[in-house]
Amino acid sequence: MSEATRWDVPAIDVADNAEMMTAGRLEALQKEVYDEAFAKGRSDGIAAGEASVAQRIERLEALLTALAEPFEQLDERVEKQLVDLAMATVKQLFRREVRLDPTHVIGVIREGLAVLRPTTNKVLLHLHPEDAQLVRESLTPVEGDPAWSVVEDPLISRGGCTVLTENSRIDATIETRLESAINAVVGDERQ
Repeated sequence: MSEATRWDVPAIDVADNAEMMTAGRLEALQKEVYDEAFAKGRSDGIAAGEASVAQRIERLEALLTALAEPFEQLDERVEKQLVDLAMATVKQLFRREVRLDPTHVIGVIREGLAVLRPTTNKVLLHLHPEDAQLVRESLTPVEGDPAWSVVEDPLISRGGCTVLTENSRIDATIETRLESAINAVVGDERQ
């Protein structure tokens, strides 16, 4: 038989004060690693969630902006249509008033003549034929007004006139006066 060798228990060096791995120590180490991984996963998840929410908010804002555009255009169209309707209504009311009180044209003529200098000669009042007849019957020149004569013009609407001299033209037609009044109210934004 051969000689037997003796087995000795290996020596464990604990010179650097390292603890021996025990079941409790292993369990504590596993819990520490788990807690670290859990905290990292949680912070990564929160960051990913915030990024996802920010991206969705951005898309939602873009969608809301795109949805608001047609409403803004619709508002502009409705506003324009309301202004057009109001203008048409005012024109109809104005024309009706002129039909009910045709003497209104006399005030318009007096305003037009008042703008002219008294030394102005050859003033022609262009009027609708029915208004021309009314003016000939009811209006006589006032002292200090320039001398004028009536010209029948079927293209001029009732209630309006055009005052012409050698140097100037005063457009007091219904259409021009209405347009001026409407522009004063809604501004010159309409085109």
